[in-house]
This record gives sequence, structure tokens and C-alpha cells, in this order.
Amino acid sequence: MWPLLLRFLRTNAPYITLPVAAVVGVIGYNLESLLSDKYTPYSKSVQDQRLERLVDDETLKDPTKVEKLRYKENVLGRNVSPSLQDKD
Repeated sequence: MWPLLLRFLRTNAPYITLPVAAVVGVIGYNLESLLSDKYTPYSKSVQDQRLERLVDDETLKDPTKVEKLRYKENVLGRNVSPSLQDKD
């Protein structure tokens, strides 16, 4: 009996799995629409955000007041192990 049933299921697998998959898909789609929030807040495009940043940037408004590129602290002392730190 079991070998006949398994052989029937194996030969007719596409005809059995397609309706089952369709039913599961419809149930999942409807369940998701009931449970999820469909509201997506508006956000500006990346190009608009970049343009606003460039317009608002203070360094671009006055090109004579550019801060020099130099180190303000010792670069080698940033990530020092606690055992190597100075004991003051």
C-alpha cells in the first residue's frame, strides 16, 4: 500500500505541490496584509539630501576660512593598551 501511494505522489508531484503552494501563498499574503503596517514614511532622495548638505556647508560659503589639515593629537597614542599607558 505505501509503495503504491509513494509512487503515485512521486509521479504526480507537480500536480499536487502547485495547488498546495498556491493555497499557502494566498494565506501568507492575506495574513501579511492583516498584520503588517503598510505606511511608508516619505524621505527625500539621496541627491536632494546631498545637495542640501552642500548648500548648508559653512566651509563652502567662505573659501578663505579653510581649516588646515594637520593632526591635532598624537596618532600613535590613540589605541594604547592599558598596560602601556603612562601612570601619572
